[in-house]
Amino acid sequence: MNVFGVDIGGSGIKGAPVDLERGDLAEPRHKVLTPHPATPDDVAGCVAEVVANFGWSGPVGVTFPGVVTGSTIRTAANVDKSWVGVDAGKLLSDRLGGLPVTVLNDADAAGVAEMTFGAGRGRKGTVILLTLGTGIGSALFVDGRLVPNTELGHLELKGHDAEKRASTKAKEDEDLSWEHWATKRLQKYLDHVEMLFSPELFIIGGGVSRKADKFLPLLEDIKAEIVPAELENNAGIVGAAMAAAER
Repeated sequence: MNVFGVDIGGSGIKGAPVDLERGDLAEPRHKVLTPHPATPDDVAGCVAEVVANFGWSGPVGVTFPGVVTGSTIRTAANVDKSWVGVDAGKLLSDRLGGLPVTVLNDADAAGVAEMTFGAGRGRKGTVILLTLGTGIGSALFVDGRLVPNTELGHLELKGHDAEKRASTKAKEDEDLSWEHWATKRLQKYLDHVEMLFSPELFIIGGGVSRKADKFLPLLEDIKAEIVPAELENNAGIVGAAMAAAER
């Protein structure tokens, strides 16, 4: 069975039909740039463009970079603040001509996909997936069960939101070397998260997971196993489709 998944990010909005038997994209994804400012109406228009590219008619799962309860947006750190309080499910369904839409946190979606089809498959205990990109998203699992909307990217690190110092965007904006970013920024963040949650496994996702060999070997003294996401940057799309199918 194929279901459509859309992943809304701070820099891009991408989507594709997903083969839920294989846990992979059924067709190459289509991506558009996230508008700036990323207001609800403008982002909804981009989501509609992505879905229309495939002529899709059926359930759609959509991720959002913030806390989502039901289908209402509660936080919006890396998109326009006018999202807060919006019923994103209704907004997007209306823009998609009444198609049923399921909305969930972006990192939670990626985590569910990785726990089902990827690096977390079959793992028990405490597992934390971190998506490193425009910000830092997190998904926390205990014996395979999701604790939703953890938002660990907003833990305080050196007086700032952790994502302002340890995200991929921070690396790029400050032109940091892989070594400096990994050992001075990401290392300190992972140390802090490990102190709080003592996970058995960290899964590192987001677009930077494709370059895991450049930074994972530089990390030291983390007790938990650290692995790259197997679905890489498609995990959010797959997880969104899974949520839509379950709904």
